[in-house]
Amino acid sequence: MSKFTYAEMPNKEGFFGEFGGQEIPPELKQIMDQINDAYEEIRQKPEFQAELDLLFADYVGRPSPIYHAKRLSEKLGGAQIYLKREDLNHTGAHKINHCLGEALLAKFMGKTKVIAETGAGQHGVALATACALVGIPCEIHMGQVDIEKEHPNVTKMKILGCTLIPVTRGTATLKDAVDSAFEEYLKDPVNFIYAIGSVVGPHPFPKMVRDFQSIIGTEAREQFQAKTNNLPDYVTACVGGGSNAMGMFSAFLNDDSVNLVGIEPAGKGLDTQAHSATLTLGKPSTLHGMKCYVLETEDGEPMPVHSIASGLDYPGVGPQHSYLKDLGRVQYETASDQECLDAFMELSRIEGIIPALESSHAVAWAMRKAPTLSKDQTILVNLSGRGDKDADYVAEKLGL
Repeated sequence: MSKFTYAEMPNKEGFFGEFGGQEIPPELKQIMDQINDAYEEIRQKPEFQAELDLLFADYVGRPSPIYHAKRLSEKLGGAQIYLKREDLNHTGAHKINHCLGEALLAKFMGKTKVIAETGAGQHGVALATACALVGIPCEIHMGQVDIEKEHPNVTKMKILGCTLIPVTRGTATLKDAVDSAFEEYLKDPVNFIYAIGSVVGPHPFPKMVRDFQSIIGTEAREQFQAKTNNLPDYVTACVGGGSNAMGMFSAFLNDDSVNLVGIEPAGKGLDTQAHSATLTLGKPSTLHGMKCYVLETEDGEPMPVHSIASGLDYPGVGPQHSYLKDLGRVQYETASDQECLDAFMELSRIEGIIPALESSHAVAWAMRKAPTLSKDQTILVNLSGRGDKDADYVAEKLGL
């Protein structure tokens, strides 16, 4: 038994405690409820689960392994660091886990187009991949700033046949891409489906994306015990919207001995405007159809946010993360752009694994924490994606 008493996660209205729900117009509520009903119906079908399991195994390459980063652990001289290798999945990150689920759901519901936003392009590539696989047209909205920064992923999306819509409004990053994609979706929500890229948005998306991603934690918990005969002392993952972290944390929520730590981007510093540390410095509010922690200006508008990692610069966060923060079950800490770059290079040079800049935030925290712990303690890092997409950007930034 856990010492934490959890409310339903979520309840029938899609609330995790006071967070989540459906902060949307009534006509849209009906459509979201239809998506929820279809999801609840499809997930009970043995043939759906069988198809998803087969794709996870033969298409994605699951289970992803757990790797003991011995050289890194030795160099830091403290806790043993283990990596859950989501970077080895087909398309290079954890995003494929829920994109396959969403694409199969779209097919089941007879939708004619799948629409989504993307930050770093990982969700975009994974969704374009899943849509190519099931044969549904796909339209991805991406901020112009991110398009220029994440060129390899932009090229992949075009090759995979999706329509890419550049977004130039506002800060031309992730939040603006969400706004743009949502507007397109509202033109015909009956025939289109909005495949949200994280555990955010109105109910049922935070629940649905979490469920599809929970395979990460389910595998990791079993693998870690098989490898070490123990549970990890710490489990950590980066948090933007929070899908990779929620997928990892969900399996460990009832294991009180396991410290769960989500890492947000401190960007250029928490004392500047250039960060994206929503749970660290934000407050409960409403964004993109949900109640959650939000970084807001004095006027109550979502703050322009920054992270070196395009997949993390979001002014909101998943409602379940908001709930778990207030409950005290998960600790949320930060890593700066510089710490992230250092971790990116360190893991590359010492272990020969090039991590995504997003995942590098969690690696950075593990590198900071490990030396303060004993050699028989363990940290499990969700290495949510690989750094191919970031390699040119980092090389240019560091003058390599």
